[in-house]
Amino acid sequence: MSGFALHLLRHGAPGTPGLLMGRTDCAPTPAGIAACAAQAAGLGIEHIIASDLGRSHAAGEAISRALALPLTIDPRWRELDFGDWDGYPSGAVDQDTLGQFWEDPDANPPPGGERWSALVARVAAALADLAPVPTLVVAHGGSMRAALHILCGFDQRQLWAFDLPYAARLSLHVWPGEPMSAQVVGLVP
Repeated sequence: MSGFALHLLRHGAPGTPGLLMGRTDCAPTPAGIAACAAQAAGLGIEHIIASDLGRSHAAGEAISRALALPLTIDPRWRELDFGDWDGYPSGAVDQDTLGQFWEDPDANPPPGGERWSALVARVAAALADLAPVPTLVVAHGGSMRAALHILCGFDQRQLWAFDLPYAARLSLHVWPGEPMSAQVVGLVP
């Protein structure tokens, strides 16, 4: 198989940046939506998918309208659920506990939150369901990193090295099969 293009686009800037936003939702700014739409222009995509959270969904809708393509909403592309930390700035969380989470998010999940392995499992299921056509997924930093882990085999330290600011686009060439694999072909902050 020749594979297909997969573009992972982080949602635009939220109205209240700097928070640990997993399940907490915050509307994106108009500039954030416009930045996402600009990143999607000229990609030659055939399918658009977005997380069900408003900050991704809104950008997906704008891109869908601009490109006259249907939008599929898939909650499996949601951000990691930060549990008791959700909606708080990282500075409000005990720094030792937060450091342990960043060091090993599966062994040290946020209190009441989601383990890294659960995020990886749901993103893996979403990836397995992709049609082999050029696709854009409007998602979140965590789900994008989970996709990199699954498709490219990056370990935890390598994943955190990817700078994924709001409206960053990560482009991959994906080869379907068991296991699915990919090559990173571009990162546009």
